[in-house]
Amino acid sequence: MSTLPTPSEREKADTELKAKEAEEQGRLPYKWTQTIQDVDITVPVAGNLKGRDLDVKFTKTKLKVQVKGQEPIIDGDLPHPIHVDDSTWTLETTPTGKEISIHLDKINKMEWWAHVVTTAPKIDTSKITPENSKLSDLDGETRTMVEKMMYDQRQKEMGKPTSDEEKKMELLKKFQAQHPGMERLRVYPNRWSGTLTACRDGFLKGENGLNAGTCQPHTRSDTIIIQHA
Repeated sequence: MSTLPTPSEREKADTELKAKEAEEQGRLPYKWTQTIQDVDITVPVAGNLKGRDLDVKFTKTKLKVQVKGQEPIIDGDLPHPIHVDDSTWTLETTPTGKEISIHLDKINKMEWWAHVVTTAPKIDTSKITPENSKLSDLDGETRTMVEKMMYDQRQKEMGKPTSDEEKKMELLKKFQAQHPGMERLRVYPNRWSGTLTACRDGFLKGENGLNAGTCQPHTRSDTIIIQHA
């Protein structure tokens, strides 16, 4: 029987993962950051280059960054689509030379990116915790969704139910309280969605592929609706 990792084991695993990610990201020829709404990439280049020396192209699903006549620095598929018209790039001067600054506007503003292009190493997006100052920049609905996503990520890390699963469990508790004798009824919210027929003998007769049991003939039953999020 599997057991959940202890806090010290989780901390050790997190430390090892962070070190591995830092090493992988440090080897990339660019640096990148993100908010829930956009991605920013900086690519250092020689100080004598001008805009005409560069080939920077992005479409809804692809990104290419290249110094003309050289191998591409970035060339691949984006993990998620972007708004092309709201994405930009510029060549900027820095104390050590120049850098290409790229801003990508996400279409789906409710998900984190694990990498800039799909061929690059991934980061663990479940560990991302946006600063409160960044959250305050979001509108009310978006902030609520981001906070819910962060809560669900923490719950999963601890092996606990997500907010949607908690709601389903609460619904089940209320149903059981209203129908004594249903103590044996169990719900597996990640495996199904649809209608369950809850029998008085404690078995389930489910739809959409759930085979948790069958109702006996002439057994009185009730029906509850639980939708998978």
